[in-house]
Amino acid sequence: MFTLAEVASLNDIQPTYRILKPWWDVFMDYLAVVMLMVAIFAGTMQLTKDQVVCLPVLQSTVNSKAQPVTSGNADFSTVETTTDQGEASSMRTVSFGSIPTVTPGVPLSTAASSQYPPTESGQELRKEQRDSLGRRTNLDFQQYVFINQMCYHLALPWYSKYFPYLVLIHTIILIVSSNFWFKYPKTCSKIEHFVSILGKCFESPWTTKALSETACEDSEENKQRLTGAQSMSKYVSTSSDEGSPSASTPMITKSGFKFSADKPMIEVPSVTILDKKDGEQAKALFEKVRKFRAHVEDSDLIYKLYVGQTVIKTVKFIFILCYTANFVNTISFEHICNPKVEHLIGYTQFECTHNMAYMLKKLLISYISLICVYGFICLYTLFWLFRIPLKEYSFEKVREESSFSDIPDVKNDFAFLLHMVDQYDQLYSKRFGVFLSEVSENKLREISLNHEWTFEKLRQHVSRNAQDKQELHLVMLSGVPDAVFDLTDLEVLKLEVIPEAKIPAKISQMINLQELHLCHCPAKVEQTAFSFLREHLRCLHVKFTDVAEIPAWAYLLRNLRELYLVGNLNSENNKMIGLESLRELRHLKILHVKSNLTKIPPNITDVAPHLTKLVIHNDGTKLVVLNSLKKMTNVAELELQNCELERIPHAIFSLSNLQELDLKSNSIRTIEEIVSFQHLKRFTCLKLWHNKIVSIPTAITYIKNLESLYLSNNKLESLPAAVFSLQKLRCLDVSYNLITSIPVEIALLQNLQHFHITGNKVDVLPKQLFKCVKLRTLSLGQNCITSLPDKVGQLLQLTYLELKGNCLDRLPATLGQCQLLRRAGLVVEDHLFDALPSEIKEVLNQDTSIPFANGI
Repeated sequence: MFTLAEVASLNDIQPTYRILKPWWDVFMDYLAVVMLMVAIFAGTMQLTKDQVVCLPVLQSTVNSKAQPVTSGNADFSTVETTTDQGEASSMRTVSFGSIPTVTPGVPLSTAASSQYPPTESGQELRKEQRDSLGRRTNLDFQQYVFINQMCYHLALPWYSKYFPYLVLIHTIILIVSSNFWFKYPKTCSKIEHFVSILGKCFESPWTTKALSETACEDSEENKQRLTGAQSMSKYVSTSSDEGSPSASTPMITKSGFKFSADKPMIEVPSVTILDKKDGEQAKALFEKVRKFRAHVEDSDLIYKLYVGQTVIKTVKFIFILCYTANFVNTISFEHICNPKVEHLIGYTQFECTHNMAYMLKKLLISYISLICVYGFICLYTLFWLFRIPLKEYSFEKVREESSFSDIPDVKNDFAFLLHMVDQYDQLYSKRFGVFLSEVSENKLREISLNHEWTFEKLRQHVSRNAQDKQELHLVMLSGVPDAVFDLTDLEVLKLEVIPEAKIPAKISQMINLQELHLCHCPAKVEQTAFSFLREHLRCLHVKFTDVAEIPAWAYLLRNLRELYLVGNLNSENNKMIGLESLRELRHLKILHVKSNLTKIPPNITDVAPHLTKLVIHNDGTKLVVLNSLKKMTNVAELELQNCELERIPHAIFSLSNLQELDLKSNSIRTIEEIVSFQHLKRFTCLKLWHNKIVSIPTAITYIKNLESLYLSNNKLESLPAAVFSLQKLRCLDVSYNLITSIPVEIALLQNLQHFHITGNKVDVLPKQLFKCVKLRTLSLGQNCITSLPDKVGQLLQLTYLELKGNCLDRLPATLGQCQLLRRAGLVVEDHLFDALPSEIKEVLNQDTSIPFANGI
């Protein structure tokens, strides 16, 4: 035998799935258990006690002279039969009243042997013997057993015999139908994953914290409760690991709400933070929910399977009810049996009683009642399935009750699973919705970020930049740590690839902040923070992919001095968006645009009246339209780099205040227009490096005020004498050309301080070069120079001398006369330096606080 617990285990689905079983499924499971109990009880009774008891029905040939017994004597009748062989047997039936008496274990039939002659006195004696022994039927115990077995199978209806087994089979089918969606491979994996995630979301400390903060922020009732709960402990600590929690580390508890019999008390969430482990687990949950949603929302297999198994159960209920109702009346106590074994026992008909009939009928009625209840629940389930669109699920109520208004609605199997969870407990879906909200995820990132990036850690990342300013560079964080705004002495803040950057009002503490870098970081600024930046920020760098990433508040920084924009401005999308008006940038002096422009954006003219420096760096896109340059009359520095210019644009000559022009990395071959620079009285610096210039026109002599001329990385083969007529020239850079000699006219450049001729084919240095006694930087590397004249000692102001890459065999000892030259400023092979006299090396190795400069 097997116990009820063993049978009940057939209906035992994993406890983790219970949250997906609505009340009707749970109720049907209990009904199935009761039906199992009915089947087991009926089956047990049938195996142990089920039997029929049969007695023969007398033939119609029985002597009708039998009279009722009076004064306690039994009536009887005798029928005698004589066979052909002369043997006599008598069939006698005795009855007391109307009930025959049979004594078990005693032979009911014996051979009649007549010992007395058929006289009247002998008949009376036999009559007295028959009266004392009862009436014989010639049936013994074994024959009764035989008849009972025969009639059990012939006379008893099949439903009375197989009712328990049918109930068991039907119940098992119903149980399997109820739980098939938990076992089918294509749905089981999704359900298991969902239940796992849902349980973790429900138990996550972040869920409690998020909902607690929402309740505290949005509910006036909670605010009153918080006021009354100030006597509570300020910090609530738990530990993710075993052991006692640390009192110095406040952490959120596993449950944000505490309920009591009187009234609920809510912990103060603003003073609790997540520990690192809980924060990482919550981040992982956000990612799991995102991937699970993408995986499940594209199908509705779970919904269809659940509807299908419900329909099967309903059809099964109708089938059971229909055929079972027909067999209720077939179960009765009395049955007539005709076994057709008269040749064995002499009787053709028996009247039988079924001792389990009463019990089976009661059990069958109970079973039909259970089936009816089961069926009505199935019908209700179908009504629920088709009454509302279960393939859609809205978190509207959660959005109304919380601050997470961005929780999206879901569909298909994801929506159906959430509808099923709501039937168990709506709190599950509410807490689950927290992990669908980007606002919630951003809050978690913010808390984790602040927990990781403390003030001390940020202080360690502060460094000094080339301008000797305190700079902090943060890259690829989930947000801007709050502790950043406690660095009050910070001057430069760089935020790179921080998509959810927010600048709070605390930035007003950073009174020394003047420069802000936003690299792929469309930062959002609070109103108070914007007011501070508008008054104090002087330099803004914005690097973007789409022009929409430029924060709108950047166009309103009225005290901004420098604006650097780096990104794509030539795509179709950006052409439609365009730069917003720069009109509010009233104090903007420097505008740097690194993009792929084909024309100068018209909005730049909004700042033209006060703009002093304009830099346009293209990526090789040809800059065609330059007419708007004429409006920038106050521009003193202009850079048009990598714009595929073939000539110097004529619009430049309208810039009367222009002092410096940089046309680096273009395709300029000839510079005949250089003569027009004579009209620009303030023009002092011309940079034409990295072009294709073959020669310098003599018209360069007309640029009397020219102080710096950069012609490196071109195709110059010689330096014309006209260059040396520029008496104010202080810097001449002709590096990386094809120049073979330095003209002796270089001695005319008495104001020359920086001369660069690295990477040419010069083999001899004229002595006139060393008459330029104001030289501070002299770059002669990578040439064919075989010797360095002793007159190099005349360059008393020389701080940088490059000789590496030549054919020198020694260095002159007169290098020691260059009082400002030190080893760090002497670029030469080590063996040449080591060959110098020791006293010269000592002089060159002396420390000095005077920095060298290369003039570039």
